[in-house]
Amino acid sequence: MDSLISVRSDIAAALGVGGPVVALESTVIAHGLPRPHNLDTALRMEAAVREAGALPATIAVLDGQLVVGLTEEQIVSIAKTPDVVKASSSDLSAILASRRPGATTVAATVFIAARAGINIVATGGIGGAHRGSENTFDISADLTELARTSVAVVCSGAKAILDLPRTVEVLETMGITVVGYSTNEFPAFYSRESNLAVQHRVDTPDEAARLMCIHRDLGRLGQGTTAGILIVNPPSAENTLPRAEVESLISCAVAAAETAGIRGKAVTPFLLEQLARNSGGKTLQANIALLVANASLAARIAVAYSARKAGRP
Repeated sequence: MDSLISVRSDIAAALGVGGPVVALESTVIAHGLPRPHNLDTALRMEAAVREAGALPATIAVLDGQLVVGLTEEQIVSIAKTPDVVKASSSDLSAILASRRPGATTVAATVFIAARAGINIVATGGIGGAHRGSENTFDISADLTELARTSVAVVCSGAKAILDLPRTVEVLETMGITVVGYSTNEFPAFYSRESNLAVQHRVDTPDEAARLMCIHRDLGRLGQGTTAGILIVNPPSAENTLPRAEVESLISCAVAAAETAGIRGKAVTPFLLEQLARNSGGKTLQANIALLVANASLAARIAVAYSARKAGRP
């Protein structure tokens, strides 16, 4: 395994003493955001983690290794290289064997973070059940990976282009704990409201950290689940978009994807690009804002979690 995973030295040192580290996915850099926003946002997310007192560990596949903690030069390369593979957890062995560069999805990032000893991941929105998945069975590997990996993921719910009610049901079926951060409602990514209730809530980073500690201890006792925790953080009031407006935009984008014959992993980036174009850039700006906000929140939770593990108040 040592030959497959490369952990940046400062991150390895922090993990060795229980320091706060936040894992960040790289698919958002290679496929999720257009240039130059992708590079700018990746660096802003790393800066937000550092400002909150934790170390950022952006993850990718490079030169036949799972790299935990990209350098700025490597982030620039991921942002500017046109043929970076979108790497889910099921793709990792093939990408490692081919030595092609791979940008990790939430699923792959969660898998790699857990193996490196990182307890918390930040992203914009997780994947989930696609619209029409009752016929296509198109459900993101993000959910199956979370169901078997005990890592906390901070996000703004699932991407709004998905079937959110079905995604929430699948999360419950898979035993993934969903916790609202200062909200009783599952966020709809660009929108604060979804009319989907969450059963559990925390209001401070320390409350979230305490929950993570209990979840970890239950797993060790064999009385709980090895599944992860989803901490859903709604977009800020100044960056939210009305749900009805977003749904109208999504309907047009989905129709365009069907007309163009877009399938598989190409669906999400195609729809996001359509939304950004048809909203005059509003969805893009909302996406960037929530990515940075979630990175900051994850870092504050990581700091509180590290303090709790060390027995500090």
